[in-house]
Amino acid sequence: MWPPLSKQPVPEEEEEATGAALQQTLSFNRLAGNRYESQNTFAYNAKVADALNQMAVFARVVAAGSLSAAARELSLSPAMVSRRLAALEARLGVRLVNRTTRSLHLTYEGAQYYESCARVLAEIEQADAEVSAGRQEAQGTLRVALPASFGNQYVAPLVPQFAALHPEVQLSLSLSDRNVNLVEEGFDLAIRIANLADSSLAARKLAPNRRVVCASPSYLERHGTPRTPGDLARHNCLLAGEFSSTWEYKGPDGKVDTVRVSGRYVCDNWEVLREWALAGLGVALKSTWDVRRHLEDGSLVSLLSGYSFHSDVAIWAVYPHRRHLPAKTRAFIDFLAASFGPEPYWDKPRSIKPRIRARNSRNSGSVS
Repeated sequence: MWPPLSKQPVPEEEEEATGAALQQTLSFNRLAGNRYESQNTFAYNAKVADALNQMAVFARVVAAGSLSAAARELSLSPAMVSRRLAALEARLGVRLVNRTTRSLHLTYEGAQYYESCARVLAEIEQADAEVSAGRQEAQGTLRVALPASFGNQYVAPLVPQFAALHPEVQLSLSLSDRNVNLVEEGFDLAIRIANLADSSLAARKLAPNRRVVCASPSYLERHGTPRTPGDLARHNCLLAGEFSSTWEYKGPDGKVDTVRVSGRYVCDNWEVLREWALAGLGVALKSTWDVRRHLEDGSLVSLLSGYSFHSDVAIWAVYPHRRHLPAKTRAFIDFLAASFGPEPYWDKPRSIKPRIRARNSRNSGSVS
């Protein structure tokens, strides 16, 4: 049993000593608490840094196409890259990449995670660059390569607005459907509509590229309307590059599948394929930005409702490297990204953004 509490008054010096000890104890507890909190903060920061490092390694492996190529670009050993990739998969609890001695393929989960990683890493680099380059003025000559039809319809009309914002930039546009070599040909930037696979280039997604299967009413009257993607194998499809191709699609149930198509007419120019479709030569897989007006006026008919043919193709700004990106290049990329956005205006009702027309057609060197 505890002894009874003393009811005698506590001497003043003993009370002061007790108070000092209590104050010392409280200070120690606060210090210990701060140290514990600091340790927790350090552990959290280390965990986040490690996660970002794993994401960066994974993104580089995907972009490079192999562990050894990624290791060379990151100045790491292949074994270290493999360990970090394995640690990432263990942390997430899913397999991201199927690896063999000769090839590397993303799993479905890996493809989804890669898109998120690329976005997060790009935003981090963009934030860093904006702080360091925020005081730099956009100026000098900017050489940009663009797909001919897209550049003519959707980038060239925006140049007056860009010029008003950045009067010190001299802009040189090259409209061509060939895949230019940025470094060898001296381009600062290229706009590409593709599923990017070039590991030597940095890229920023400007907009999605929604695609539709379409044909003219006259073609459909003669040959019938395909009801499923499999029906396309019996139609004359207008193709770019080869007389046969594989079109990937996602069904109403979300399942991804492919169909092998072929045709008698091939051209590597998008505008020609569009004109052939309008003339009733066959079925085309076209970007909505290229056929929007024709879908609206009925000269082309969108087919296979409920099936998505988007795949991984998007509209990208690509440039030689991310580090020390000139202010003129970043200004043009930011301008295009803001002009297009995640839901570009060509996929919205026309009343939201009217078609931009030249103020004086006599000043134009070509007739559209």
